[in-house]
Amino acid sequence: MAINADVSGPWYRSLNRSQWNTLLATNLGWLFDGYELYALILTIGVALHQLLDASQYARIPAYAGFIIATTLLGWGVGGMIGGILADYIGRKRTMMLAILAYSLMTGLSAVAWSWESFAVLRFIVGIAIGSEWATGTSITAELWPDKARGRGAGLMQCGLGIGFFAASLIWVFVGPHGPGAWRVMYLIGVVPGLFTLWIRRGIPESAVWERTDKRRKTATERKKGGGKLDATDQALTRFTLFELFADPPVRQRLVFTFLMSLSTTLAWWAIASFVPPYVASVAAKAGLPGPVWAGYTGMAYNAAAIVGYVGLGFLADIYGRKPVVLVFYALSLLMTPVLFLWTHDLNLLLLAAAVNGFFTLGQYSWMPVWLPELFPTSVRATGVAFAFNAPRFIAFIGPMIAGTLIANFGGYGNTAVAFSFIYIVGFVATLFLPETRGKPLPERI
Repeated sequence: MAINADVSGPWYRSLNRSQWNTLLATNLGWLFDGYELYALILTIGVALHQLLDASQYARIPAYAGFIIATTLLGWGVGGMIGGILADYIGRKRTMMLAILAYSLMTGLSAVAWSWESFAVLRFIVGIAIGSEWATGTSITAELWPDKARGRGAGLMQCGLGIGFFAASLIWVFVGPHGPGAWRVMYLIGVVPGLFTLWIRRGIPESAVWERTDKRRKTATERKKGGGKLDATDQALTRFTLFELFADPPVRQRLVFTFLMSLSTTLAWWAIASFVPPYVASVAAKAGLPGPVWAGYTGMAYNAAAIVGYVGLGFLADIYGRKPVVLVFYALSLLMTPVLFLWTHDLNLLLLAAAVNGFFTLGQYSWMPVWLPELFPTSVRATGVAFAFNAPRFIAFIGPMIAGTLIANFGGYGNTAVAFSFIYIVGFVATLFLPETRGKPLPERI
């Protein structure tokens, strides 16, 4: 497939049907992930009121932090597995398996009978969700042309925000219908499994991956037969996760992207995941329905985040990856005290949540935009998966600590601001990566 033909006119005219179908598939896969994740954030309080004894209600933020953390930990495990599988069995096949798995496990979450069973099911859901993102990111990057790759990545990533928005909208209508309403949200999450039938027919496998896979298999057979291998073929025969650390330039990029991803991930899960319950608590103090205001907040936050996702991708294609990512880190840091400390009116809180969402959640687009351009094809999905998911083995502690601090010290604001300083780590790490705007995907570094 010729993906970099020089076609005059608007960027979108250079794309063929297979490329648009691939974008649609990866966007929808991430949309379903987003729905499922934000359904947890919106319903966790209601679910725990049903799953816990009344004597434990005061500790709900701590329980919520633990369950969110188990999801995040599962995401890290699944992401690593999914990235490695995508480099060995293909992008398309891995994505289909991941979507089927999280559809099934999301449905099973609806029948949880205790907070412990809920936490275990959430961990398994996290494994399945984590497997999907790196696959979608890799196949979109490999099928889209160089000059439009950032736009494609931003359009793919905005599926998460659309899923978050859809969950918020559905919860506005489902939430008021009794203590068991949260179970309905998870039953709806079974629907994405049907989408894999279309994926099987509607999108191609990555030709870039197929070429590399063919060479990998040839090199492996030659090695088994005692034949000599050049340096490239030797690298292809090594386990992809080992190769990430064996090649010094790849290893260096892996370290800096790990720090950036840790900054983005830890901050979001320890801060932004508490935005709806924070606004709900403010509304409840004003005598207004908390679940409804949580839904309003989720819609405001995620509608702006959708624009942020797409905006980062488009801006990165115009101005470059590095300067745009630096701006998003800086303004994410600034918007945290604006939302949690300096704004008190409910209507202004919705506005602050929206601006916060544009930068803190929109910030995630740097990963599908930039990461595939930093790793060679033979380890691209593994590298992308490691940078995106490995930080979750640390970041999963964030929601637990944040939930405990909120429960013990009775407030969201100071906890959120304390965690926001992690954005500085991402800002500094960004300075050490190369600018890749408009350049072909690397076969070797």
